[in-house]
Amino acid sequence: MGAHAVPPPGTRRPSTDPPASGPGSRSRSLRRALGRAMAAAVAVVGLFSAAVATQSASAADNPYQRGPNPTLASVAANRGTFATAQTSVPAGNGFGGGVIYYPTDTSQTFGGVAIVPGYSALFANEEAWMGPWLASFGFVVIGIETNSRTDSADARGTQLLAALDYLTQRSSVRDRVDPNRLSVVGHSAGGAGVLSAILRRPTLKAGIGLAPGSPVGDYGLSNDRVPTMFISGQRDTTVTQSYLNGLYTTIPASTPSAWVEITGVDHLFATRANTTEMRVLIPWLKIWVDNDTRYTQFLCPLADSSNISMYRNKCPYVPPGGSPSPSASPSSSPSQSPSQSPSQSPSQSPSQSPSTSPSPPPPGACVAEYQPQNSWPGGYQALVTVKAGSSAINGWTVRWTLGSGQTISQAWNGTLSTSGSAVTVKNASYNGSLPAGGSTSFGFLATGTPSTPTLTCTSP
Repeated sequence: MGAHAVPPPGTRRPSTDPPASGPGSRSRSLRRALGRAMAAAVAVVGLFSAAVATQSASAADNPYQRGPNPTLASVAANRGTFATAQTSVPAGNGFGGGVIYYPTDTSQTFGGVAIVPGYSALFANEEAWMGPWLASFGFVVIGIETNSRTDSADARGTQLLAALDYLTQRSSVRDRVDPNRLSVVGHSAGGAGVLSAILRRPTLKAGIGLAPGSPVGDYGLSNDRVPTMFISGQRDTTVTQSYLNGLYTTIPASTPSAWVEITGVDHLFATRANTTEMRVLIPWLKIWVDNDTRYTQFLCPLADSSNISMYRNKCPYVPPGGSPSPSASPSSSPSQSPSQSPSQSPSQSPSQSPSTSPSPPPPGACVAEYQPQNSWPGGYQALVTVKAGSSAINGWTVRWTLGSGQTISQAWNGTLSTSGSAVTVKNASYNGSLPAGGSTSFGFLATGTPSTPTLTCTSP
């Protein structure tokens, strides 16, 4: 303790102090001091109890939440907050062995992630960088080698499921893994293995295909019930954008899905450590494996579109027991990120997330808002948001007139027709019915110089 403070000369004592003489006055001063100290202690205890109660309520709301509140910087970091360790896995458990990466924290269980490499590849050579990275964010990760480097996509899916069974039932860290919160990740043929696995085990919480091929014997994903993300490369000539577009559009509208295309990378982007991939992959796993709505802010809308040439989504993403993130509010920016060239395919999927409109639409009608997305010499891309009024609508039509030299080369999430300079876009089969105040979006690519047209919206 430091020396007692001495009042400066001439300072008057507070009028509440007793006369500074006699043992009685000292006793009264002591009682007052003790009273003030006890009041302060009660206040501190009250604040502490409130903090504990708030923390307990938060934990009760989501018992699977792991780690501190995330930030844009934290999800882009190459390490999370958990210390990690790893252990080798021998072959002979239905797959060719591998490595398990896990948080050293033994006070709680974590969701599981199985990762498989592509055709002719080794996990140790190409995806091992992902293991400790994901584990440090609060996942138990098993990266596997395949029984044969030429195993088919379906065989890789089978081995992913075998790896998850081993991880949760026989591995040395099985007590750290929640067997009800499992997911799969794979690259190329391994990505096709992911699609095969999620079709066969719909209880999985998430699947992520990195430039995924197609499962053998089942091109479509019409039976997919697992939240599914595609991550692809803009310059991938092996798994092309048009191929993935055909595959992605078979995912049911009711199944959460997203597609992120990374700018300027080829088919092998996932074999090299990169933060662009992980800053969307980690939120996807957190949302669906951990039911953690704190991470929806990074995907709805896309919080950082740098190095991303295309983003298709079904915002808002609401995991079981969750609610839409406040970031998916009318003031949010569009979830569409810029495309880099007129060759880019659609970057917006059906969405019922709210968006602002220029003025409130009248009852039973709709309004349409034009939002420029990107432009380049000779072309541009735009997004149009359609919003219902105070009554639900069943079908909508947006019209406008093209400027001189403008033509539309491609549209998505709507049915396009043109007659000269007159443009008409009607709803697609899946986004025509909107509740009162609900909204959806469609996008298009055009040639010519961009302008801001006047839109009209009618229903039906």
